[in-house]
Amino acid sequence: MTYDKHLIVVEKGKGEGTGGDIAIINEHIRFRPEVLDSFNVKGFSPKHYDLMVLCAAIELADRRWKRPAGWHRDLHVTIPATDVDTWLRPAVSQSLRSVMNHLTGDSWHFSFVGASNVTPIGSRQLPLIFDQNKTFAIAYSEGLDSRAVSALSGTKDEALCIRVAGKRQRRREGDSFFTQIPFKVRGFKAKESSFRSRGFQFAAMTAIAAHLSRITRIVVPESGQGALGPALAPLHNIYVDYRNFPTFFRKMEKFIRAIFDVSLRYEQPRLWSTKGQTLSAYLALPGKEQKHLANTKSCWQSRRVVNDGKRRQCGLCAACLLRRQSMFAAGVVEPPETYVVSDLSTGNLDVALSRIRGKADRDIMIEYGSVGARHLQHLADLAALPDTALRIHASQIGAATAQSYHDTLQKLKMMLMTHAQEWRTFLSAQGEQSFLRGWMDGGRYGRFE
Repeated sequence: MTYDKHLIVVEKGKGEGTGGDIAIINEHIRFRPEVLDSFNVKGFSPKHYDLMVLCAAIELADRRWKRPAGWHRDLHVTIPATDVDTWLRPAVSQSLRSVMNHLTGDSWHFSFVGASNVTPIGSRQLPLIFDQNKTFAIAYSEGLDSRAVSALSGTKDEALCIRVAGKRQRRREGDSFFTQIPFKVRGFKAKESSFRSRGFQFAAMTAIAAHLSRITRIVVPESGQGALGPALAPLHNIYVDYRNFPTFFRKMEKFIRAIFDVSLRYEQPRLWSTKGQTLSAYLALPGKEQKHLANTKSCWQSRRVVNDGKRRQCGLCAACLLRRQSMFAAGVVEPPETYVVSDLSTGNLDVALSRIRGKADRDIMIEYGSVGARHLQHLADLAALPDTALRIHASQIGAATAQSYHDTLQKLKMMLMTHAQEWRTFLSAQGEQSFLRGWMDGGRYGRFE
C-alpha cells in the first residue's frame, strides 16, 4: 500500500483535474461570505486569500488520508493561486515545506498554478475597523490560556483577538474576537484524527489579521505544560507534537517573512510558567474574578460523550485533567456540574463514569483518561532527572528562543518542578482511594479492580 497521496484543488467550473483526489473551491472548500466580509478591508491582497485556500487544502489533505503505522506520509497538494508568482518564489515554497514537514512529520510537496478567478473579496475598501491602538494579535480560543494571557499581555483595546474555529461560537463574559476561520471543508470523510496541521491554521490566520492591522507582535497564549510538554514527553510511537513549540514558530516566522515581506514575531510570554501560575497571575489583575475563568472551555471530547442533556466538559481527558490541576493550583473552585466525570476521588470507575451511557464511550474515556494522567505524571517525573537528561531539550529550546543553554535549562527545570508540585498536590487532594492513583501505578482501569 502506498502512502504517496495527491490532492488537486481546482476552481469550480474550471475543469476537474487529473492525477489525484479532487477538491473543488466553493464545493469541497467553501468560503462563508459573512466571515469573508470581516476580511474585506483596506490592504487585503490576493496572497491573503491564497493563504486561506492553502490552509483549507492542507486541512483536507492532512485529515483525508489515515496515517500508516510508521506515521509518515508523502502528501502532494496542487493549488490555484491568484498571486501565483509569489508562491513560485523559492523562499516561499521552501519555507512552507520546512514548516509543514516539521509540524506534522510528513513530507509535503506543493504545486501552485495560476487561478482563473479573482479573489472574491477586496473589491470594497472598507475602513480597518480593528485598527484602534492594537499592539498585539493573539489566537483566541475558548480556553483558559487564551482568556488569561490576552489580559496579561495588554488591555482589551490593545489586543486583536483572533477566533479560529470551525463553528460559530457565542461570546462569553470577558470575550472579544476579530473573526472566525472563514472557510469550511466538506464532502469528505476524515480518516485521520491527529490534525497536526491545525497549528499552521492558527498561526497563519493570526498572521493574516496581524499583517492587515500592521501589527508585528503575535502572542502565543499556551503556558509551559501545553507548549513544551508534548515535545518533552511524547506518546510512544507518535511523532513529536510541535504545535506550540518554539522551533515551529521560528519556522513560521520565516515563512511569513517570505510571503508578506514583513517580520512578525510569535511571542510566548508564559513559556516558563505553568498554567496554574498563569491563572493565578490573571486573578491578580484588577477586576478579574474566578467566574471569568470558570466559563471557559478546555475539553476536546465529542458532543456524544459530554452531552448528557447539557453541554459539559468530560473532566477526564488530558486537557480537562490539566485544567483541573491548574484551577486547583490557582484556588479556583468550579461547580461539580462543570464535568461529566466530576468525582475523581472514587476508586470505583463505574461510579465515576456513571453519567456516560454507552460502554464504547466509557472505554474511550478510560483510554484517554489513563493516557492523559500518565502524561502529566511523566512530565512531573522529568523534574527529578539530572541535567544531562534535559540537555537536548534545553539546547533546542534555547536555540529557538535566543537564550543561553544555562538560562534555558534553569527555567525549564523550574517550570517542571512547579508542575510536579502542582500535580502531586492535586493528586493528594483526590485521596488515597482515587482511581487516578491506580493509573499512576500502571493500571488502566483502576487499582481496585
